Amino acid sequence: MEQVEQQPRRVEGRVKWFDPLKGFGFVVADVGGPDILLHSNVLRNYGQSSVADGAHVVVDIQETPRGIQAVAVVEIQPPEDDGTPPLADFEVVDPAVIAAAELEPARVKWFDKAKGFGFANVFGRPEDVFLHVEVLRRSGLSDVQSGEALGLRAIEGKRGRMAVEVCPWESALKSG
Repeated sequence: MEQVEQQPRRVEGRVKWFDPLKGFGFVVADVGGPDILLHSNVLRNYGQSSVADGAHVVVDIQETPRGIQAVAVVEIQPPEDDGTPPLADFEVVDPAVIAAAELEPARVKWFDKAKGFGFANVFGRPEDVFLHVEVLRRSGLSDVQSGEALGLRAIEGKRGRMAVEVCPWESALKSG
């Protein structure tokens, strides 16, 4: 069987689901059509180890013998606000304080998706930063791994330093 070399085609869509443990997930194109396979290696090349369900993505795709697959991730935007209220810890914080939080380099100490939280260490600071799964989701991520480099914005909360936004460190470098 002869394979025809084709150029990737760029499409926009939403993440249907992504499972970091399985190493793949699927994207539904805005223009319709079959689901698009998103492999973890392609996501890692973008600088992320996970992506939140419902996140808006721009991907380059190719037809393969196994179906349509993403070959590159161009952009990821967090899922649209679904109306869930902010974490109770942030309700009493002035939005200007959250907006002014500096993007800092950090590494995941540990994170347990089943428990819904974990901690990170900011470089040059002794205290841990609390990571909540909802903050990850609103930042466009579904999970993080121990040792993973992150960019995060943190504020002082009732229980110490808490992340209010998280991004892969590679993405933070690109936007900085």
